[in-house]
Amino acid sequence: MEVRPEESWNHADLVRCKEADSTPGKPAINAHERDGGPQICRVCGDKATGYHFNVMTCEGCKGFFRRAMKRNARLRCPFRKGTCEITRKTRRQCQACRLRKCLESGMKKEMIMSDAAVEQRRALIRRKKRERIGTQPPGAKGLTEEQRMMIRELMDAQKKTFDITFSHFKNFRLPEVLSSGCEIPESLQAPSREEAARWSQIRKDLCSVKLSLQLRGEDGSIWNYKPPAEGSGKEIFSLLPHIADLSTYMFKGIINFAKVISHFRDLPIEDQISLLKGATFELCQLRCNTVFNAETGTWECGRLSYCLEDPAGGIQQLLLEPLLKFHYMLKKLQLHKEEYVLMQAISLFSPDRPGVVQRRVVDQLQEQFAVTLKVYIECNRPQPAHRFLFLKIMAILTELRSINAEHTQRLLRIQDIHPFATPLMRELFNITDG
Repeated sequence: MEVRPEESWNHADLVRCKEADSTPGKPAINAHERDGGPQICRVCGDKATGYHFNVMTCEGCKGFFRRAMKRNARLRCPFRKGTCEITRKTRRQCQACRLRKCLESGMKKEMIMSDAAVEQRRALIRRKKRERIGTQPPGAKGLTEEQRMMIRELMDAQKKTFDITFSHFKNFRLPEVLSSGCEIPESLQAPSREEAARWSQIRKDLCSVKLSLQLRGEDGSIWNYKPPAEGSGKEIFSLLPHIADLSTYMFKGIINFAKVISHFRDLPIEDQISLLKGATFELCQLRCNTVFNAETGTWECGRLSYCLEDPAGGIQQLLLEPLLKFHYMLKKLQLHKEEYVLMQAISLFSPDRPGVVQRRVVDQLQEQFAVTLKVYIECNRPQPAHRFLFLKIMAILTELRSINAEHTQRLLRIQDIHPFATPLMRELFNITDG
């Protein structure tokens, strides 16, 4: 009878069968575990992989013994000696002497599992493997433990400091519907040439986009604010107090978010302040994007809704505004919550913010968060459609950096004509008196 040679068992078969072929209820002992170093097969002298059927053997001799015993093979020595030397090179020349060597080494037939038992055990191994994969957090397969901890910490910080229902946003000022020019700064009611030029710049900055506001009361009532149709620019001053209150509320949450992150707390206080001053607006926009409805052009902030008013009835004109284009582009990516918080971390830990001293440390931290985002995407978005998602995200963050600089200039221009910033805004944007 011809016994199938071990070479017909490929590597995948060996891996799958290693545990299943061991003693029932007793896992195979690794060849390195018994004496603290590599072992050799007691039958042929090849490198052993563990104890199989009571003897330290290689995978080849383990498979040979199992097949020979299960087939009840009657083997004869072709050389009629019965004493052939069995080595790694000669083990296939005489199956009879190889089987004799297996038995003399102590391999036991009764320890071989039946086909049904082997299949049952393999099924159990497969089921446990599926359960392990199912209980792993998103992206856990390729992420290191350190990277998983970074994501968990960021998600925890986000949960503690950002309530998408805006339930704690209270005592804010609402815009007033203007009936006269009384709210326009006195200096602009009869402006000089210089002041008129500044006013013209402000209108160019902000008046191309109009924002309506809806507030749903706890009693079910609805209060609506719509900007004046004529678009004279007076609506800017009506909205400013509310925008200042909303911005301050968001900024406080972002500051608390940063303080929860251990890497941020480890930095000198001077660098913490510099990073927050540079990144707060960017993180605010990333958070706002999570509540942005691109289909309706509405930011849904709990009882408050902010909607873009477009006289043309489309979004083409709106997309000329870089900040609005940013929100539509980012929302289109349909990011996971984990990807949003990693974007916030990458933006926060920017080493080139003005005033940062430990630039190398901050740069290394930013790289760690960027690599974690890249690995997370690779693990959770294997589809070809997401092949360039990481690069798209990094490009959007670069664009947001430019928008941040332009927004700061706009804010300072308005503040110069009509002071409206809260104390926290003044500190973050380095606004001084005079």
